[in-house]
Amino acid sequence: MHPADRVPFGKTGLSVTRLGLGTAPLGNLFQPVPESEADATIQRAYALGVRFFDTAPLYGSGLAEQRLGRNLAQHPRDEYVLSTKVGRLLRPDAPPEAGMFYQGEPFFKNTPPLNPMFDFSYDGVLRSFEESLQRLGLDRIDILLIHDPDEYYEQALAGAYRALDRLRSEGVIKAVGAGMNQAEMLARFAREADFDCFLVAGRYTLLDQPALAELLPLCLQKRIAVIIGGVYNSGILANPRPGATYNYIPAPPELLSRAQRLEAVCARHGVPLKAAAIQFPTGHPAVATVLTGARSVAEVEENARMFRWEIPAALWEELRAERLIPAEAPVPGEGAA
Repeated sequence: MHPADRVPFGKTGLSVTRLGLGTAPLGNLFQPVPESEADATIQRAYALGVRFFDTAPLYGSGLAEQRLGRNLAQHPRDEYVLSTKVGRLLRPDAPPEAGMFYQGEPFFKNTPPLNPMFDFSYDGVLRSFEESLQRLGLDRIDILLIHDPDEYYEQALAGAYRALDRLRSEGVIKAVGAGMNQAEMLARFAREADFDCFLVAGRYTLLDQPALAELLPLCLQKRIAVIIGGVYNSGILANPRPGATYNYIPAPPELLSRAQRLEAVCARHGVPLKAAAIQFPTGHPAVATVLTGARSVAEVEENARMFRWEIPAALWEELRAERLIPAEAPVPGEGAA
């Protein structure tokens, strides 16, 4: 499988590469990334054939959008697909969001003096869109995703979705979506409104598959394109060692043990755990693209290498036999789109 392979993006008329670049790390997630390294990371992804890029105002309080836009401006606009998110406005007078801290430390380091403020209202989403365009410095955004509306379902549907539907109907954007770290609410969105795509973060991975039972079949039925993010579950599938993170905080012992069992099976087949993790979601026919974050050229290159790694069918068979992945989960090479 090649990172630059392009596939249709649901019913939108867009096409995306099978591997995308997520930019949360370039918003200084966990540690600062120098400007020169951020630029080099984005440009290396482009050189490797990646043509789908995702960002959000939340990532470094606008820093990731600024860095991504500055680099993408160097390339023809029709060559790539760009998504960003709505649902948080960045304001200097907003109080710090509690969910952006762990044990008193912010997830994003050395960011602009702005704090995210939840706003899923119709007007707030239109403002968010305009402000993202300004930070990106680009003439258009292809995909807008409602970002983590976990506690705001009604407002997201009545406000944010309505605004995005208007932008889509006017041809300003090509696709309306939602991005979440859960599958249940995305399934509700799929049933109750006309969504084009969903970003499913961490909920359809080699370690964790709650999207498999309901959400993915629903997306396949309704031609909703699925973007899979968080394929390493925020770190545990990259290096399952004590202290590894899951959902951005230290992983519980039972998940760490399961990840180590996955690693052991992969090792028996001569396959890096990262290769199995990055490729596993592509086996499902609802999945259009896999989004991986990177903070350095080395990480981009490694992700591309893992995506190309030859994985024998026997590996997937053993993972099923060991009940480490569900028997019903489609795997790469079984005829999925």
